[in-house]
Amino acid sequence: MNDRTRVLAAVGATVCLFLGVQLGALALVDPFTESGRQAVENPDDPTNSILYVGVMLVATGLMLAAFKYDLDRLIRLLLIGVSVMISWYVFAELVPAVVDPFVSEGVASGLAIVASLAVGGALLWYPEWYVIDGAGVVMGAGAAALFGISFGLLPALLLLSALAIYDAISVYGTEHMLDLAEGVMDLKIPVVLVVPLTLSYSYRAAGSTDDVLEDGGTETEPHDDPAGDALGDDATDGDAADPDDTDAAADAGSDADGALDRDALFIGLGDAVIPTVLVASAAAFLDAGTLSVPVLAVNLPALGAAVGTIAGLLALMYMVLEGRAHAGLPLLNGGAIGGYLLGALASGLSIATAIGL
Repeated sequence: MNDRTRVLAAVGATVCLFLGVQLGALALVDPFTESGRQAVENPDDPTNSILYVGVMLVATGLMLAAFKYDLDRLIRLLLIGVSVMISWYVFAELVPAVVDPFVSEGVASGLAIVASLAVGGALLWYPEWYVIDGAGVVMGAGAAALFGISFGLLPALLLLSALAIYDAISVYGTEHMLDLAEGVMDLKIPVVLVVPLTLSYSYRAAGSTDDVLEDGGTETEPHDDPAGDALGDDATDGDAADPDDTDAAADAGSDADGALDRDALFIGLGDAVIPTVLVASAAAFLDAGTLSVPVLAVNLPALGAAVGTIAGLLALMYMVLEGRAHAGLPLLNGGAIGGYLLGALASGLSIATAIGL
């Protein structure tokens, strides 16, 4: 497989993973709302965003401390437990909808529990790249939908803005997420989405790496591991790791060599989840520009946010392919917010209404 084909395949796979999270979140907005999954009493309270960012900072500190004191196994088990819980939220809504004509409600609930436990078991005993990606899409869709119905328009916009700033600081300033990334990547859990660049790649067989870049930063330097595997990011809110779009692929040349001299690229799951929160929030809290799409709760503002996120992703991949690490969320969240506002204007909403004022 030549470099151009590998670039196009990696770009396509990455976009598909992001779309999987976005479409999954839109499919879960109405079921989660009807089931009362909203995590806060008042989703329009802007302090919800401050509270979430604070919790995230505390969690980051605790994880760094855990890695320092060799509690990696405990962190892995806790995160797999979270994966099972979020997967159950998702399957508890989707499984009954699929099997309802054929089995009773009790059996459907049991199947949802079995499916969520199967996700946990696969992550625990067979964390191959497709297991990680499958679990990541399920978790990402569930998390984005849960946050989306819990954050009104203004809190969601504040959340995306705050995390974009935090991501830039942590990548270009303090760089503290490098330590977190290095610790989390070796756990082989769905805090990243894995994009193989060779058909023979095995995430399970890949050893640890020392070239992990930060939250939003993407690994582009060749790795010295004999297996040829590569790492590229972190486990929190913003990460990008990827090759470029078609035009750049045509003339990537030596700039692409570092990014492609590996067997896989890694994208932080938070890169897909955080901008999708705005997609889900727009679908949940706006009744304008509604589109008739089977299964999905979608309107023009939500569609604009989704398209803007993909545009930001492609821009980020272009920059990364040229051999530079970048914070992911400034571009991804910026694209989501810009696309959302354009979609809101196209729906006939004022800017004040669009930002929840």
